[in-house]
Amino acid sequence: MNEAHATASPAGANSLKHRLRDGGIVAGPMIFEFFSPGVARIAAAAGADFVLYDMEHSGTDIETIKAQCAVASGAGIAPIVRVPHHGYSEVARVLDAGAHGVMVPMVASAAQAAELVHFTRYPPRGRRGAAFGVAHDGYRPGNPRDKMAAAEARTVVIAMIETGEGLEAVDAIAAVEGVDVIFLGHFDLSNFLGIPADFEHPRFEAALRAIGAAACRHGKVAATMAADAAWASRLHGHGFRMFASGVDVQLFQQALAGGLRALRALG
Repeated sequence: MNEAHATASPAGANSLKHRLRDGGIVAGPMIFEFFSPGVARIAAAAGADFVLYDMEHSGTDIETIKAQCAVASGAGIAPIVRVPHHGYSEVARVLDAGAHGVMVPMVASAAQAAELVHFTRYPPRGRRGAAFGVAHDGYRPGNPRDKMAAAEARTVVIAMIETGEGLEAVDAIAAVEGVDVIFLGHFDLSNFLGIPADFEHPRFEAALRAIGAAACRHGKVAATMAADAAWASRLHGHGFRMFASGVDVQLFQQALAGGLRALRALG
């Protein structure tokens, strides 16, 4: 059964949420620039588990995200969206557009994490507004109760740790019921710790340990960006097992640069 079928029954054995709980490595690209119709299918053909679409820094809009979610679901790969900021309208809109998961930047407290979960749940467990027979349920008819249960079973909630406050509260954030993934935002966290891009600093290493340990302690998944194998191996040693395996711009640029070097070496 592929992810497209899992949209109808997202608690199924191949849903992203199930694979996160299964204990293995889960990975996929992060998209900032190339919101083309084929990108999700390319990622699926490469063997990715998800496509993570950025709305925080890319400038893309909800219509683009809605189209990408439709293609991703049809391609059998889970669409995840990073919203620009913590807010009900941001979270609910991408879920209604068909996202299987939502990532929120700079989560700083357990209260904020709990509110994020609240945004993703229908009453009485949360405050998500109800619309059925639309993008998130594949425009299909059906029992609203079943659809609400299916949405909760499918939706992956990702809290980003990117500030000193978030790092201090990481254990409490990881303990929040409904948070599935604790995602290290490595550049922002190093900035807020006063050690910009110094990823070898002892304070940064301590942060890695704290995030990995908190996720493990509360049965959550620790995640981050993984631009190369050495970085991924280092983070995996701290218990991280969900990786955004590169940014589209960098992947294209690196592949193009390598090809150009090879061609120019011929002359």
